Amino acid sequence: MTTTDSTSAEHPGRISATLRLVGRVLGAPTVGPLIALLLTMAFFTWRSDNFLQVQNLSLILQQVMVVGVLAIGQTLVILTAGIDLSCGTVMALGQIVMTKMAVANGVPAVPAILLGVLTCVGFGLLNGGLVAGLRLPAFIVTLGTFNIAFALTHTVSNDETFLPLPSPLLYFGRTFSLAGADFTYGVVLMLVLYAIAWYGLSQTAWGRHVYAVGDNPEAARLTGIKTGRVLLGVYTIAGLTYGIAAMLLAARTELGDPNAGQTTENLDAITAVVLGGTSLFGGRGTVIGTLVGAMIVGVFRNGLTLIGVEPVYQYLVTGILVILAVAVDQLTRRRRR
Repeated sequence: MTTTDSTSAEHPGRISATLRLVGRVLGAPTVGPLIALLLTMAFFTWRSDNFLQVQNLSLILQQVMVVGVLAIGQTLVILTAGIDLSCGTVMALGQIVMTKMAVANGVPAVPAILLGVLTCVGFGLLNGGLVAGLRLPAFIVTLGTFNIAFALTHTVSNDETFLPLPSPLLYFGRTFSLAGADFTYGVVLMLVLYAIAWYGLSQTAWGRHVYAVGDNPEAARLTGIKTGRVLLGVYTIAGLTYGIAAMLLAARTELGDPNAGQTTENLDAITAVVLGGTSLFGGRGTVIGTLVGAMIVGVFRNGLTLIGVEPVYQYLVTGILVILAVAVDQLTRRRRR
C-alpha cells in the first residue's frame, strides 16, 4: 500500500515537471521561427519535387549568405532597441570601394578589401557616435547615413561597373563539393560569424550588457554599465559585418555594381531579424533566431520561384510575414506586463 501510494503521488510531480520542461522548450525564442521554417519547407516540398534536393538547399544557403551576414549586425542594433536603415547602402559603398580600388586604381586585392571594410566600419562609428554621443534617434541617424552612403556609392563609382575582379576578391564565391552539392566558402564564413556572434552575446559580459541596454538603458546605467560605450561598440561591430557582407557580395556577383544591395538586402536583413524572433523593442532575441529568419526569407523566395510565383508577390508575402511577426511580438510584450 505504501509503495502504491508513493508511486501514485509521484505521478503528478513527474507530469508537472514534464509540462514545465515542454513549456520552457516551446517558450524558447528560436522555437517559433524554427517551427515556421520547417512548416515552410514542408509546404514547398509538397508543391515542388525540386525543392528538397541537396543542390537546391545549397543554393538557398548561397542566396542568403550576404543577407545573413548583414542581419548579424542588424540583430546587435535591434537588441539595443535601435534600427539601422543604412546597412544595405553602407554595404554597397564598401563593395564599390574595394572593387574600384582593386580594378581601377591598381591597389592589391587584400588592401582593397581592407579599405572597403574600414569604410563600412567608419559608417558604423558615425552611426554609433551620433546615437550614443548626441542621443539622436537611431531611425533618424541611419536614415541620414542611408542617403549619405547612397550618394557616395554613385559618386565614387561614377555609376560604372567594375570587373574583372582579382582572384582574392572572388575567393568566398568559390565552391567545394559536399554530399553531392556545391557550397561556397562564403556560406562557411557566414556560419562561423554566427557562431562568434552567438558566443559573444550569450557567453560574455559584453553580451549581457547589450541585452541590458536594450531592455532598460536607464537601469543598465544605474548598475554601472557604460551604455554609451556599449552602443558605440554595437554600431561599430555592425559596420564591420556590413564590410564583410560587401566582400561576400562582390565574391558572389563577381563584379562591383553600384546598384547592388541597396534596397532588397537592406529590407531582407531587417526582415530576417524580425522573423527570427528578435523584438524591435530591444532586449530580447537571439542571433541563432536571426539565422533561422534569414533561412525563412531564402526558403520563401526560392520556393515561390520554383512554383512559378511572380517576384512582386514574393515581396507581398514577405511583407505580410513581417507584419505578423511584429504583431506577435507586440502581443507577447502586452501579455508579459
